Amino acid sequence: MMLAFVTSLRHPQNSNDYSRVEALLAETLESVTRQTNREFVVIVVGNKRPAFELPERAYFVPVDFPPPAPPDGPRTARGPFVWDKGTKIGIGLAKAREFRPDHVMIFDADDFVHSGIAEYVTARPGHSGWVIERGWKYSRARNAYRRQAKFNRTCGTSFILPFEAYGVPEGLAITASQQMVADAFGERLETILGAHHDAREWHAAHGRVLERYPMRAAVYQVDTGENHSGTAMKGLAHPLDRKFIDEFGVRPQLGAAIRIWRSIGPLAVLQTGMIALQRLSAGVKRVFGAK
Repeated sequence: MMLAFVTSLRHPQNSNDYSRVEALLAETLESVTRQTNREFVVIVVGNKRPAFELPERAYFVPVDFPPPAPPDGPRTARGPFVWDKGTKIGIGLAKAREFRPDHVMIFDADDFVHSGIAEYVTARPGHSGWVIERGWKYSRARNAYRRQAKFNRTCGTSFILPFEAYGVPEGLAITASQQMVADAFGERLETILGAHHDAREWHAAHGRVLERYPMRAAVYQVDTGENHSGTAMKGLAHPLDRKFIDEFGVRPQLGAAIRIWRSIGPLAVLQTGMIALQRLSAGVKRVFGAK
């Protein structure tokens, strides 16, 4: 049995610093390819071949799709973002078909995954698929992490599905145009390829009930300067530690003392207090109908 990991890269024009995008990809691939079971492949689709050599079992598929938005940084409007990502993932699935995978995990090119995913998935051939409901949020700027509830509604690195669940047309080539990809996948482009927020519900409506993955198997990375969402992590958190590094292959950028200071220091404590006050204020307004 084979597991295919599939990801896409943003257009170079839609980034603050494309060399940073590539550096984040390199770290993500280091995480993904640390699988304890070697029955996997990784497919990366983008406009520009990475400047570094891809690790073993990773394949790059070039496309010449136009930029989805003007050159104003990574935070493009949702529609163009979904169109660009969804069509690139479609090409990635067409490439993955060459390896006859039993399951596919779409992942974001700056996130991290647990080293035991391939081992768990390949031991369960024919399974209807999993959703990662519980995961981690990791701040690159702080080298700190915390639990992330409703993970599948927050991060795209959250679904492991049978290959056939995507309905990849037999005639779809990796040289297909964007419009050909969009026509091939129809509504799936916006619901399960280019976006993830309501993917679980979409699958359920189409007869596929997904099982909850039994552990926190993925990491949503923020504070990178290239996040499409612009999400940051504030407040108290766990300093990056050896267990987290070993499970997810996260490479620390800060020394241990700085990691601790930024995770549980005065600023983090102050931010936690401010967040609590904001939540309390919002709750009071809901109860009493204050404007």
